[in-house]
Amino acid sequence: MSRFSRQSFLGERSDALLGRSKVAIVGLCGGGSHIAQQLAHIGVGNFVLFDPDHAEDSNINRMVGLTWAGAVSEASKVQVMHERILGVNPDANVEPFSTRWQDNLGPLKECTVIFGCIDSFQARVELEGFARRHMVPYIDVGMDVSGDPNRFVITGQVILSLPGYWCMRCMGYPSEKRLKEDAEAYGKAGGRPQVVWPNGILASMAVDKFMRLLTPWNDGPESLPDLYTEFDGIRQVLKPHAAIQALCAAQKVCGHFQEAGSLGDIHI
Repeated sequence: MSRFSRQSFLGERSDALLGRSKVAIVGLCGGGSHIAQQLAHIGVGNFVLFDPDHAEDSNINRMVGLTWAGAVSEASKVQVMHERILGVNPDANVEPFSTRWQDNLGPLKECTVIFGCIDSFQARVELEGFARRHMVPYIDVGMDVSGDPNRFVITGQVILSLPGYWCMRCMGYPSEKRLKEDAEAYGKAGGRPQVVWPNGILASMAVDKFMRLLTPWNDGPESLPDLYTEFDGIRQVLKPHAAIQALCAAQKVCGHFQEAGSLGDIHI
């Protein structure tokens, strides 16, 4: 029986499409580790991994593939996920970079999709801008814990930024108000609050958007996934964000990446 026989519903050419695809994952400690593992299981053939950090004990609560031994030895996060991917699919080609993504731009330009799993709003805007300039679909994944010691609230989002469609700024994420509030409120639930199960939920939704882009398993290749999905961790609900409905109703188009100078390495 073929390794991928149980996913034949994805389409006759899906195994070849996935095997040829090249996926970048920027940020590997939380949702990025889930995404890397799921894509390896599904059969993605080529990975570009970015994370400049080394593992530590506090990462074990959320990083898939990290063992106690890896945390104690302070293994690089790209090394942890490199080994995890090859443990699932030894034929996969993995390019690991223990650097910031800005320091190795070449491999990103060749990718089928870029996944951004990073904390900083400014970094997200920059990574999306790079993806837009090089016409690469970008999937942003993030979660947050807010509130006070008496009641914490878990929220999150998965945003698909596609050339020719609305960018994250069009969708109001992140807004200037959100940036300011985030800077003031960040850390109320502890340094970089993250836990494994919301990361897993959001990562699975991100992989779903990728699969809907790449394979015709749902309504055909012309079917567009939801561009902005929000997660309510208290009510355990995933749903399309209202911003998309408003943009559709207003028949608005993206005004941030339309000019020719917005493409390529030189951004005029």
